[in-house]
Amino acid sequence: MNQGQAQHNFMMLEFAAKSENESFARVAVASFISQLDPTMDELSDLKTVVSEAVTNSIIHGYDSDPSGVVRIEAAIDGDIITLVIEDKGHGIEDLEMAKQPLYTSKPELERSGMGFTIMENFMDEFDVVSEPGTGTAIKMKKRIESKKALYN
Repeated sequence: MNQGQAQHNFMMLEFAAKSENESFARVAVASFISQLDPTMDELSDLKTVVSEAVTNSIIHGYDSDPSGVVRIEAAIDGDIITLVIEDKGHGIEDLEMAKQPLYTSKPELERSGMGFTIMENFMDEFDVVSEPGTGTAIKMKKRIESKKALYN
C-alpha cells in the first residue's frame, strides 16, 4: 500500500430508514474503521454514535416511515475518522433545545433524550446542521489512537 492510500480512504452507504437497518449501519462503519486497529473502547464509542444518529434519523427525521433514506459517509485521513450521517426528513425546528440533555420530542416512545449528548461526549468534534422540511446532517470526527493509525 502506498502512502497516499493509507492517508485517505472513504465509504458511502445508503439504506432504508428501517429500525432493523440500525445494526447493519453500526457493523458496516465498524468494519470500515477496523483498518485503523481501534481499541475496543474506541470501536464501542463509534458504534454507539452511529446507532444514536441512525436511530434519530429513523424515529425523528422520518417518524419511522421506512420510505426514507439514511446516508452515511465515513472517511479516514491518517488517524482521524470523519462520519457524516444524514437524512432528508423533517429537520429539527429548535436545534438548541434538541441538543439539551434529556430533551425528547417523542416521550411516548420512552426516548431518553441523550442522543446528541452521547455523540458529543464520545467524539472529538460534533456538529449538527438541520433545517425544517429539509433534513438533518450530523458530522463527527474522532482521532483513533492505535499504532496502525499512527504509523500508516
